[in-house]
Amino acid sequence: MLVKLILIALLLFIVFNLFRALWLMLKNDPNKVSMSKYLGRRVLFSAIVMALLILALAMGWISPHQRPY
Repeated sequence: MLVKLILIALLLFIVFNLFRALWLMLKNDPNKVSMSKYLGRRVLFSAIVMALLILALAMGWISPHQRPY
């Protein structure tokens, strides 16, 4: 259950960074932080989510459905 909560929190953080980058793109203020910082965070946390999913499946912490239909 803890792994699922961590994954959900990471996914919400990814969406937050995506919208934060969108906000900076729309504002277009050269004195603010670059948009690529937030997009880079999004890519980093997406990689962490994928690695955590693979690790959790390999360790047996989560199990996929046998048949999706």
